[in-house]
Amino acid sequence: MESEGANALPPGAFQRIDETPDEVFYRTPRLVTHIDEGAIGAVTQLYREYFPANGAILDLMSSWISHLPPEVVYGRVAGLGMNREELETNPRLTESVVQNLNTHLRLPFEDNAFDGAGLCVSVDYLTDPTAILREAGRVLKPGAPIVITFSNRCFPTKAVALWHALDDRGHMALVQRFLTDTALFTDIEALDLSPRRRRSDPLYAVIGRKQRT
Repeated sequence: MESEGANALPPGAFQRIDETPDEVFYRTPRLVTHIDEGAIGAVTQLYREYFPANGAILDLMSSWISHLPPEVVYGRVAGLGMNREELETNPRLTESVVQNLNTHLRLPFEDNAFDGAGLCVSVDYLTDPTAILREAGRVLKPGAPIVITFSNRCFPTKAVALWHALDDRGHMALVQRFLTDTALFTDIEALDLSPRRRRSDPLYAVIGRKQRT
């Protein structure tokens, strides 16, 4: 399904090579990291800067690790992902939900519940990203940030066609558009946080804050 804000995108923009149910693909737990240490460090630093200590944090499309700064204590960390074993292995989560966001678009959380939300190296798998980010805006408190990070690595058969068609700069502009199309976020910015070391994974971020009015 393509969201209202995606009407001008080409037909098939959110199709995937593998259209079998996502539950099948993610049935086997993958207890590995999908970006290297340098890129993970960049994600963690963003979370350190944007997520308030003792706050309620939403980890969208979560896994066995959330990349949250180890020295910071949060009052609530809710993880939503596809594999129960991965979520149960994650030591930072205080609660978890198994849900396929490509078939069930509504988040099972109350309005204005979270002080921040993270979506790490997974936005390229969403077939209706604007709808999911609109839901993220619903459950965030006014002024709370959403931090969306991505690299140039993915499961290619599950990433949408539009993602494959764009380069890194195009990905940044696309994710900015998704946030803009929700009409719920302001102060949207795109950052290139790629580690300077050679052969490190690149890391990009798009960050916005839920509007206060």
